Amino acid sequence: MEIRKTQPGDLDAVMDCYAAARAYMHSHGNPNQWVNGYPERELIEEEIAKGCSYVCIDGGTVAAVFSLIEDGEPTYRVIHDGAWLNDAPYGTVHRICVAKRGSGAGAFCLDWCLARCGNIRIDTHRDNQAMQALLKKCGYRYCGWITLADGAERLAFQKTC
Repeated sequence: MEIRKTQPGDLDAVMDCYAAARAYMHSHGNPNQWVNGYPERELIEEEIAKGCSYVCIDGGTVAAVFSLIEDGEPTYRVIHDGAWLNDAPYGTVHRICVAKRGSGAGAFCLDWCLARCGNIRIDTHRDNQAMQALLKKCGYRYCGWITLADGAERLAFQKTC
């Protein structure tokens, strides 16, 4: 597996990955996350242009996709019922999804992000048991919960080197 920046030619495969993730979440007890076509194609196109969208390639195909924001996350300024592990600069992983569960691509992506930044924060929906299991498997610690810009709550996790 290898990680590289998402290219415009990857967009259809990336959107297929997100569509499969939405279907999986909705059929596995998480029907309220990534609704109404989120993440939209336009958002991913913006992130490709900004250089913060990445794909994990395995065997020549997109195995996973994620965004890595390296300049902080405004919604992480306030954390409830807990605290971040530190106040050091961090990277934020958003919209991570894998094309095939059990492939190891999710852990590979998270490990790559941690190696790159040394300090990673990530959030997920309370009902996203698959992501919570992956974060636990990868050694992320639950830190509390945050509020998104739209008022929705998310569970917050962090891992440092």
